[in-house]
This record gives sequence, C-alpha cells and structure tokens, in this order.
Amino acid sequence: MRLRDLKGFGPKSEDILAQVNINSVEDFMAIDPFELYKQLKENVKGTGLNSIYAIIGARENIHWQEVAKTRKEEILYRLDDMGLAPK
Repeated sequence: MRLRDLKGFGPKSEDILAQVNINSVEDFMAIDPFELYKQLKENVKGTGLNSIYAIIGARENIHWQEVAKTRKEEILYRLDDMGLAPK
C-alpha cells in the first residue's frame, strides 16, 4: 500500500509528505498526527487546518470532512495547547 492509497490522499499528498520525510504508510502511521501537522506547518507553505483533518482521516480511514465535522473542537484545543491553533 502507498500513501496515495489512504482515504483522502493522492499523489499530491505523497509529494507534500515527502517534504517532511514521510515516504511510506509505515512512516505515516508511526508519527503522531499532531507532530506531523507541526512539521508540515513549519516546512510546507499553505498547510492549513484541513491538513490535520486529512491526516487524522487517513489514519482512521474516514473522510476528512467527517473529522472536521465531528472532532473540530477537540482538535483545535490540542492545536492551541501546541501553539498551532489558527489565529
């Protein structure tokens, strides 16, 4: 299985994740989703809130919009604790 095979991901997702040295599903599953989001925010221009939803969705095999709809508050609190919440 490749990264592009995960729910909500495609070739562009693989390219973006490669920029932070995530090159396999094993790499992707081994890193905390919030740590990965932090690395993306620091290294990939244009990384926004939908990215964390997509990361969590891909890990849990659910659509990112479902993550955004059902877990937004919980995610924003965690990002705020990390100093990464949107201003």
